[in-house]
Amino acid sequence: MTPAPSPCRSPRTDRPPAPAAPGAARGSGSGGADSCHCAAHAHPSAEASANCVIVLGRRGADTTPAACLVLSRHRVDVNGAVRKHLGSRKASFAPREFATGETGMGYGGITPVGLPAGWPLSVDPAVADAPWVLVGSGARRGKLILPGREAAALPHAEVVPGPGLAP
Repeated sequence: MTPAPSPCRSPRTDRPPAPAAPGAARGSGSGGADSCHCAAHAHPSAEASANCVIVLGRRGADTTPAACLVLSRHRVDVNGAVRKHLGSRKASFAPREFATGETGMGYGGITPVGLPAGWPLSVDPAVADAPWVLVGSGARRGKLILPGREAAALPHAEVVPGPGLAP
């Protein structure tokens, strides 16, 4: 049985597409790929893939939406570093409907670029120190390549120690 072609590879040549210029969108073809899968096929450095995760911090009746940008191979420390950074008593991953509805982005393609005004963006130091990272484009079918320092300079971004936990 022949395996299905990767959504990140050209169906004609089975070669990864040429690297896009930093900041350029990269389509993943049909179906939509997750960051790690796409990075593994589109560029040899899957370590440079990052996820933008929407979280909700709660303190009493107040709820604060926020985003975290961590390397894809790391877990988000929602109830540790993220909760403390937001000054919340409790923090959790935002429900899918909230994340897509409030950001206007597709699930699996959330990007730190163009988050709603005022939302804090916690950037893991490993992302900020990376020469570049592959992040969502707002749609599941595309990705953006950003220099790590540019990701850390996005509006309301702050490099925060600890949101990404290494495996």
